[in-house]
Amino acid sequence: MRDRLEAEKEESDLLAPYASRSIQSLGRRHAEEEHPYRTIYMRDRDRIIHCSAFRRLEYKTQVFIYYEGDYYRTRLTHTMEVAQIARSMARALRLNEDLCEAIALVHDLGHPPFGHSGESALDELMKNHGRFEHNLHTLRVIEHVESRYPAFRGLNLSWETREAVAKHSRRRTDESVKEYVKADFPSLEAQVVDLADSIAYNSHDLDDGLQSKIIDKEMLNEVPLWKRIQKHVVSYAGASEKLANYQVIRNIINTQVGDGIRQTENNIKRFGVQKPDDARNLDEVVVDFSADMRREQKELKIFLKKSVYENYRVVRMEEKAYRVVKDLFQAYEKRKELMEPQVQKRFEQEERHRLICDYIAGMTDKFALEEHAKLFDPMSRV
Repeated sequence: MRDRLEAEKEESDLLAPYASRSIQSLGRRHAEEEHPYRTIYMRDRDRIIHCSAFRRLEYKTQVFIYYEGDYYRTRLTHTMEVAQIARSMARALRLNEDLCEAIALVHDLGHPPFGHSGESALDELMKNHGRFEHNLHTLRVIEHVESRYPAFRGLNLSWETREAVAKHSRRRTDESVKEYVKADFPSLEAQVVDLADSIAYNSHDLDDGLQSKIIDKEMLNEVPLWKRIQKHVVSYAGASEKLANYQVIRNIINTQVGDGIRQTENNIKRFGVQKPDDARNLDEVVVDFSADMRREQKELKIFLKKSVYENYRVVRMEEKAYRVVKDLFQAYEKRKELMEPQVQKRFEQEERHRLICDYIAGMTDKFALEEHAKLFDPMSRV
């Protein structure tokens, strides 16, 4: 029988000296008994998967709003792809795979409906009430909004998982992250997830862009990374263009993962990283691409911004989404009775604007559109 103690021993025996170990965790905010079979990071992962905010990622936008088609990525599929890439990199680098997976699964829980347009709308609406940023909201979700235990609010995740979320935020001076920002950088596991997020985001937005016909192979010839990888992809007689594109994207992912692993190994040696806190206390990240890959990544991001994110179809979707979020917020602000009864009850305990923000940020694209129709379309049932 493999119990928790055996799992912790395996970590001690197999992981690199600079990897995070369960027995060295700073623990949870609220003390709990250890589980007989699962380590602290395994339990983090499982709590995230079972929480309601995780389930709602299925109907939250990555780039294309859900009604544009079933093929396109959602926050949930993106999250799963990030977790897979992060685990692969962690295994090669002998880092803690369970912590990597937990961080990957939690990293987008705070995204509102409609992606970055929803975030922009909420940030504008909250400018006099503490602002809104999805990473900080992820921290709020796991520490306060989720309610699954009678003794405390939130999921009571380990300090290391919460640290990764806090240090992913651009707003390091916010009161909610102060306990996590004593060092500049997070654990190597968190840095792996950051790189995996970038790999998944860019590569799969290429795939969705091709599927939507917003971009085509001719346009991609101006992207150095695509052009380089395409030269080395074996052509199969009779294979469709769609299958050929899959092979290029698959190899783009593999190439980036391999480059990230090799460069990180070099950086670990170059910086003399020997224990977990060494990576936190450096002046730059350890987990990174090579200079050549960073340049190709930058060029890919520029292409995606110009050709996909600023495409008129995407901009139109974003404009509609922005209006939906703004209309809902202003309606609830004017009359709290428009909100669900269980939400109205919390107005006595929490600041009104933050509560409205929490409520809207927790919506899926689907629910937000339906709620907007109920409030503003005379022909819709309430």
